[in-house]
Amino acid sequence: MGGLVVLLSIVVALAGLILVRRLVPLEHLKSHNEATSTIHHAIAIVFGIVAAFGIFLVWEQLDTAWATTAREAGNVEALYRLATQLPESNRNQLQQQARSYAEAVVDEEWPLLARGQANQDAQNAADKLRESIDGFEPQTMAEQELYARMLTKVDELEENRGLRLLASQEGVPPLIWAAMVILGIITVAFTYLFEMDTPRLYMVRVTLLTVVVALSLYTIHTIEYPFSSGVQVGPDAFERVLDRTGGVAEQ
Repeated sequence: MGGLVVLLSIVVALAGLILVRRLVPLEHLKSHNEATSTIHHAIAIVFGIVAAFGIFLVWEQLDTAWATTAREAGNVEALYRLATQLPESNRNQLQQQARSYAEAVVDEEWPLLARGQANQDAQNAADKLRESIDGFEPQTMAEQELYARMLTKVDELEENRGLRLLASQEGVPPLIWAAMVILGIITVAFTYLFEMDTPRLYMVRVTLLTVVVALSLYTIHTIEYPFSSGVQVGPDAFERVLDRTGGVAEQ
């Protein structure tokens, strides 16, 4: 897909170059060559800065999504482990609910994240976890301490779940996308206005510049949404939790 995008960009860029050369007299280009060069350098620098910011932004979003997912899975496992200290009836219920939540996230919710959607079964499982912990009545000092730790973990679980769902919906702001695309087009199109003594060599220069611009934009697009892009966050962290706690994730 990336190769096709770059190839189409090159074809369009070279077609534009040929069209401009036929419509604009060479003498007119020579008389403005110095001014055109100065303006083009400025535009290229601005594009480079905006594209670099876009790449940094999507990479940070991807890294944050990885970390948030790992923390959420860690919260599930922590609740499962803490439940071993509860009375048997409470223990079995809470551990089963922790596994059910992880299974719902892996099997049902993860495919929906590509569309920025949550799964109601996963949300219900999280709500049941909260209800079970809220409904526990500690009888001793040790149980009170355990209860406080479980409350902290379920709070963190809900927070990380919300952040994960938010990350599935947030991409590059439209204004930044518009700036990158427009500046990229102008950066390439401005090369049409330079004097061209060796046509073939000049076409190679335009091609190389187009490749750089197209690859920059395609890279940003590829990793823009961390749960649906080519370099995406998977449910591996939850699957490892299921393996360690005896749950089985359906593939």
